This record gives sequence, C-alpha cells and structure tokens, in this order.
Amino acid sequence: MKFPWQRTDLSLGQQGEELAVQFLRGKGYAILERNSWQGRYEIDIVARKGDTIVFAEVRTQRPGNSVLPEDTVGPVKQRHIRQAARHYRTYHPDREAYYRFDIVAIILPETGPPEITHYEDAFQDR
Repeated sequence: MKFPWQRTDLSLGQQGEELAVQFLRGKGYAILERNSWQGRYEIDIVARKGDTIVFAEVRTQRPGNSVLPEDTVGPVKQRHIRQAARHYRTYHPDREAYYRFDIVAIILPETGPPEITHYEDAFQDR
C-alpha cells in the first residue's frame, strides 16, 4: 500500500518535506515559507505558532542508516541555517516574536507509516 506522500515524482527529501509540513500543520503551526532562500542559504520550512517563529530543518532517511537523521545537522549546517534566519529576520522583522531552530527527523520506509520526530529548540542562535 502506498501512502499519499510516497509519490514517485518526488525525491526522498521532497517526500520528507511534504510529511514535515503536514506534521507541523497538525500540531497547529502555520507554514509561512518553504524552501526559503535567504541570502546564500536555504531554510526548509519557516513556520509560526503563537508568538514563535520556527526555522525548521527537515532530514529524511530510509531505515537502516547508521546515523540518525537529526545527527546529520552538524555545526556547519547549523551555522548556515542561523545565517539564513538572520537574513530572514532582517526582511521580516517582528519584535514580539520568539525565534527557534527545530529539526524534523523522518525515517521513511518503502512501505508503511513514517517515523517522525520533532526536536524543538534543537540548537541555539550564537
């Protein structure tokens, strides 16, 4: 049985981003932007819930990988996301908002439901 996100016209990463959007919407987040290029770097998802704006990095893998998806967001990637977020905040200022960096880790089997883990406040802005 194929699930709706398991479209053959989407890459694994695109399937994961579709799932992450559905997942975050289900948790009450409004999706502000997807695949948002801010300066030289991309933010997978910019979302808002209440007074919090979330810059979410989505990582998707198939089962059996020796490294967990969330562990692939290392210091260099975090620095790129922080730089993109600063650029975003320059052009979308909101003095009342709290900003946070999340990771949505997805393990997507060929068949069956995905395993989605949402790490809120996964790393800090330095």
